[in-house]
Amino acid sequence: MIQLILYSGFAGITVFLGGILANYFNHHVKESPVKYEITHTLMSFGAGIILSALALVLIPKGMQELNLFPFIFSFLFGALLFMILDQYLAKKGGQTATLLAMMMDFIPESVALGAVYAIEPDMSTLLAVFIGLQNLPEAFNAFRDLVQSGFTIHKTLIIFFFLSFFGIIGALIGHFVLSNYPDLTSHLMTFASGGILYLLIQDIIPESKLEKSYLTSLGAILGFLIGIIGEKII
Repeated sequence: MIQLILYSGFAGITVFLGGILANYFNHHVKESPVKYEITHTLMSFGAGIILSALALVLIPKGMQELNLFPFIFSFLFGALLFMILDQYLAKKGGQTATLLAMMMDFIPESVALGAVYAIEPDMSTLLAVFIGLQNLPEAFNAFRDLVQSGFTIHKTLIIFFFLSFFGIIGALIGHFVLSNYPDLTSHLMTFASGGILYLLIQDIIPESKLEKSYLTSLGAILGFLIGIIGEKII
């Protein structure tokens, strides 16, 4: 059990580390066109990693365990619910799409980590590393979005610190509650997939685009490649 907490703790702490790195980069690196391009490339890189989690982990798990119509229901329910939530947040003037996508990705995968640990401990080690690598660029981008939405740096870092522990909570729930209910875990992952895909297309990918720059799109390709490498190793 200590090992599971350590694995999920590592996967979660990168949320806080990503926020610290974003704070340093935003406030201690001189403003320049290169900095602007790096920021957008990291946004694109994070989008690629989120997309890889969607395509290689969340959706395949749902398709493996669920029949067609339950899968469709959970997927569309996730997309529609997050469309409504996104509209509500947009009216309030917030930029929280990246944070929402990160948590929609992080929490189901942490639950899966706990469930997998009960069956295949070796695979859970690699899955923890994979989740941790995903969280770093996602948190980097989410920090920037929250600060631009009006959150103070101090408050944002506190939020990220507490979000880091969601991995441990999710893993313990997956291990003790959901390891014997693969259908329920699959519904959770499929629901998350619909919401993530909506947020990617509506908010995150358009925000990462930078005029007269082709490096940003390459960032998404590299992010997706990281996901392929992680899945291949697992």
